[in-house]
Amino acid sequence: MPTEKLTFPGHAGDTLAARLDLPEGPHLATALFAHCFTCGKDIVAARRIAARLAAEGIAVLRFDFTGLGHSAGEFRNTSFTSNVADLHAAAAALAARGMDPSLVIGHSLGGAAVLKAARGIPSAKAVVTIGAPFDPAHVTHNFGDALERIERDGAGEVDLGGRPVQIGRGFVEDVQGEAIAGDIAHLGRALLVLHAPRDAVVGIDNATRIFMAAKHPKSFVTLDDADHLITRAGDAEYAAGVIASWAQRYLALSPPAPPPGAPEGITRVSEADPTGFLQDVMAGPLHHVLADEPRSYGGTDRGFTPYQFLAAGLGACTSMTIRMYARRKGWPLDHVSVDVRHDRVHAQDASAHTPLDRFTRIITLEGDLSDDQRRRLRDIADRCPVHKTLEAGATVDTEVKSTPAAP
Repeated sequence: MPTEKLTFPGHAGDTLAARLDLPEGPHLATALFAHCFTCGKDIVAARRIAARLAAEGIAVLRFDFTGLGHSAGEFRNTSFTSNVADLHAAAAALAARGMDPSLVIGHSLGGAAVLKAARGIPSAKAVVTIGAPFDPAHVTHNFGDALERIERDGAGEVDLGGRPVQIGRGFVEDVQGEAIAGDIAHLGRALLVLHAPRDAVVGIDNATRIFMAAKHPKSFVTLDDADHLITRAGDAEYAAGVIASWAQRYLALSPPAPPPGAPEGITRVSEADPTGFLQDVMAGPLHHVLADEPRSYGGTDRGFTPYQFLAAGLGACTSMTIRMYARRKGWPLDHVSVDVRHDRVHAQDASAHTPLDRFTRIITLEGDLSDDQRRRLRDIADRCPVHKTLEAGATVDTEVKSTPAAP
């Protein structure tokens, strides 16, 4: 997954550090991700969710709020309001690149921030919260007896997950005076609420209150026994998969149109990525697929390899031939499947330097068939036209067509 480092000015002009995770294939949409309180753009959940969404064609910008991670500024001088302003700055940075975010995702306090910020991001069509509090002041529950010290001294050190963090009085006052119920009620975007029932940091009742305050369209999906930070890979993958599937309903995720169709009776293969091996394959004017090579061979693994297409041709032809014969005979064949494996082998009587291609078929026949019927269908498989072509060999005639270089 290509990842680009970039910076942009935050709410107070400080330079904020970000990563833009880009799809390897077509770019279908852009998402903006807000991390949890005092975390950062590189937290495990953010990385895994961004990677999965990028694989689905959705670019993801994740950044460090002012004073956190690799971003400049003093965190003790920030607030919930400044986090919202940083989100607007991030959206503006994406818009300047022609990548206006249509999906906004927030984790924990970042979830509350995106609920507050979304109406100020005109391009946003959908909002996702993960383990978000309904009341931003919920975060102060983690400050314990440091609240009195922060109030008295203007700032104080708070232990968050074994990490000392300086919290300013302005942050506490801001979150205590902040209410987002109105922002949720007037969100004007599709909303997906993800929350774990056993979240020990932000209770599940927060998800209930967010969901009840929102207007339709809205959805809620439980993250089962995931922890608050979504530290397990399986939980992050599940969350990302849910987000990607849900977003398709509300975002325009239509991939670019395939190249113009080939004439009837022609299979046309056109290079789609000159830096790799990706190919557009058109079978006549209606059917389009992709061919590629695995990453280990320099490809991007976005389509069948050429030999997989060849194996697929043999398997499809075998299955069709068996079905046609069983249908004509009226035999009780419920289902047929064909597994095909391709190997390069050396003939017993050939030079060790002369490899031969071998295709192994495993045919599964389901239904109340007699032994004789099964044997007959096995024999019929060898009458598959592609099978005959492979056994007999073929002649390939090649012509080269020259076209002038583009001006």
